[in-house]
Amino acid sequence: MIESLNGAKETVSYRDHPGIRIYLNQEAEDYPMHWHTAAEVIMPIENNYSAVVDDTRIVLNPGDILIIPPGELHQLFAPETGKRVIMQFDSTLLYPLNGFDSTFHLLRPYIIIASHQDQELHGALKPLLLELMDEYFSGSLLKEASAYAMLIQFFVVLGRNYMHLERRFPNRKSQKQQHKYIDKLLEVCNYINEHCTEEIQVERLAELAGISKFHFMRLFKQFMGISYYTYLNQHRIMHAEKLLIDANLSIMEVAMSSGFGSLPTFNRVFKNYKKCTPSEYKLLHGVHKV
Repeated sequence: MIESLNGAKETVSYRDHPGIRIYLNQEAEDYPMHWHTAAEVIMPIENNYSAVVDDTRIVLNPGDILIIPPGELHQLFAPETGKRVIMQFDSTLLYPLNGFDSTFHLLRPYIIIASHQDQELHGALKPLLLELMDEYFSGSLLKEASAYAMLIQFFVVLGRNYMHLERRFPNRKSQKQQHKYIDKLLEVCNYINEHCTEEIQVERLAELAGISKFHFMRLFKQFMGISYYTYLNQHRIMHAEKLLIDANLSIMEVAMSSGFGSLPTFNRVFKNYKKCTPSEYKLLHGVHKV
């Protein structure tokens, strides 16, 4: 299935369907540790399927849906027999849609939708994925547009579930107030996404949210599941990952261009998130350190 692998980086070939690639995979073949700029969705149809993401071994039962965001290192292990849907797509197709980037961040490092754990969500997503696959392999007129529409719908359903009001703010009774908080915090997330390489003060983020600093810090963690500072550092690391694969940039240049004030801080934070040093990351992706 992996057609182009340079070091640990896979280059996904979308062929005649720009931005989306779907396999009905039946190969009894394992795939080594690799990453790609595409997002990936895997659902076994017959027999189990295994993956390792973020140093965690995952066993998927038939019907379980695994979503791996772009840039995450992962391995795949196939049984001797079986069948599974594997979809890779260019997530930048959806980033221009308001709120998608922040919503997708909630899925890192991976997410599993299992039928026995969340029947309602699984019951909505599985038919969409199968219908998307059927459309992809069809000869229908405007099949690309139809597939994109289903892809968007898939992540709208998933995103709305993960930003469900009662799940994020269970103790707040006013739905109007809940919507206000979510809109403001999404605005803050978008600001961090766009300015992560700059120096960002928490007071500025609280000002954008229209609430006090301490109220903002508490609500952000409740909404995103992580602190604003962790979210900021994760985006800085994501930015740094793109720069590290450039052989012409030194690690110091990458650190300074990614919003880190010093090289030791960058090395420490990077290793904490990626379980390897920036130098090791370069070598892992076939890039020699400058």
